[in-house]
Amino acid sequence: MDKMSADLTFGSVPPFYREVYEILCPNQEQVDEDLLVNLLLKSSLPRATITQIWDAVDNKSGFVNRNGLYKALALTALAQNGKTIHDKLLESYAGQELPKPSLGDLGDLRTTSVKLRREKNPNILGYNYRELCDLDAIKVELMPEKKGIILKHVEYEVTSRNYKTTVLRRYNDFFAFQEMLMLRFPYRLVPRLPPKKMMGANREFIEQRRKSLRRFCNLVARHPKMYDDKLVKFFLTFSGSDMTNKIKEVFRGIPDEFMTSNLASKAKELVPMDTQQQIQNSKEHMRMLYNGVTKMKDISEKLVMRATGYACDMLQFGQELSSFSNDATSVSAWATGRSETWHHLKKGFKHLSVEYAALGDKAAQEAGDTDSEVVEKLCLFQDLLLAYKDLNDRHEKGVLNDHQRAIAKMGSYKKKRMSATVNTAPEAGTVEQLEQKILEQESQIANMENRNYFSLHCLQMETQLIHANLEILYDVLGEMAVIQAKSHSEIGKVWSEIKPIVDNLHGRDNSRPNSPTRTSPIGSPMTSSGGGLPM
Repeated sequence: MDKMSADLTFGSVPPFYREVYEILCPNQEQVDEDLLVNLLLKSSLPRATITQIWDAVDNKSGFVNRNGLYKALALTALAQNGKTIHDKLLESYAGQELPKPSLGDLGDLRTTSVKLRREKNPNILGYNYRELCDLDAIKVELMPEKKGIILKHVEYEVTSRNYKTTVLRRYNDFFAFQEMLMLRFPYRLVPRLPPKKMMGANREFIEQRRKSLRRFCNLVARHPKMYDDKLVKFFLTFSGSDMTNKIKEVFRGIPDEFMTSNLASKAKELVPMDTQQQIQNSKEHMRMLYNGVTKMKDISEKLVMRATGYACDMLQFGQELSSFSNDATSVSAWATGRSETWHHLKKGFKHLSVEYAALGDKAAQEAGDTDSEVVEKLCLFQDLLLAYKDLNDRHEKGVLNDHQRAIAKMGSYKKKRMSATVNTAPEAGTVEQLEQKILEQESQIANMENRNYFSLHCLQMETQLIHANLEILYDVLGEMAVIQAKSHSEIGKVWSEIKPIVDNLHGRDNSRPNSPTRTSPIGSPMTSSGGGLPM
């Protein structure tokens, strides 16, 4: 069969074609062969027909361009309508819209496309912040009732959006889970847990720990390499008893990621020559980010405290006004003279107390929103940066240090072998034993080298994960602007409503003299012309 023209010169392209291209090639690149074949298989056409379609667009490069994809879609639609594939088939569509093939749901195609692109570019994370958030969302709520006869403990209700489950967990369950994560993913960002307070945990401590546990769970459940791991799924779905021991029992001896990754054997190829310098640069950058985010978090917490204090002050101010309005003390004309000020004030205080309560509510809402949408997100990113620091420490003190010790040990064996070889009367078997030890050590070093390279590759990916999560600062800045603008607007509106109420509080006393008349201690008027007491 003759090849079709390199350009799609017949027919107009329907929107469906462009939709498929955007799914397969969101960055406007060429279409990968594996993706196109996967797409054609969704047509349910015989394999022989799919082969004919592929031959019609294949340029022997392993990719096809946009026109090649459009041709494949058009030929697929025609083949589904019973047409035989040949090089003149599309000419009949001159001036017409090309037919739309039936390919079923394109959702799984999008997933396959994303997965394949990530597999073909292992040195690119391939996730943005929104995609990470879409992996899962974890809620951690405090159970209202403590269980236990003698030593009572706190239980948490953990809900996973991804697995659609809700399970109960104790702090020790989280602790055991983190231990297993460190064994399974030693080269990944494993967040810290909040401290365990044995005695005297007050309400504020328990609430802060709940928030910290929620952040821990979300960072794990949104990690590209952890979110669908059996260990994570078990923690979020197992509803049996004694979770702490059960998770250790089920995953005892679990191989770490290096042992199960298909990238482990080629990790050296994935590590750029300048990786060490890049790591040093990134560590400095992350240190700067951590210091800045910590200060931003501290400032945001002060905003919460100030808004909370303002809310309390306005509520108390309103309560005092309400107390004035409800005052039942007898006040006679003897005390007021002609003044009706207290009478007018009492009537207005009742209305004003409601407005001041509204001010308190608006400020309390600002405090709550700032805490959940600004402070918590900054804390989440801070936790991630701390995990990055811990990962670098593990790399330097763990696999890198082990590798260096193994090399030093190998050097020691070789020196002993050389010494034994030149010895005029070496002990029987000494040289052979050293040779065996050297072979064993070489195997260990090779394995450690692979681990070291795999650890370096993971470190690069985790650095990219930090940068993907940097988008959280967009959310923080946007939410802060919205919260502050809304709060100031609403509080300003309440103050505007308070002003006319204050203006109408009293009736003007036009008979009041311009200058007050001073009186003697017994109530007699004292005039300036009297000269005072006689001398």
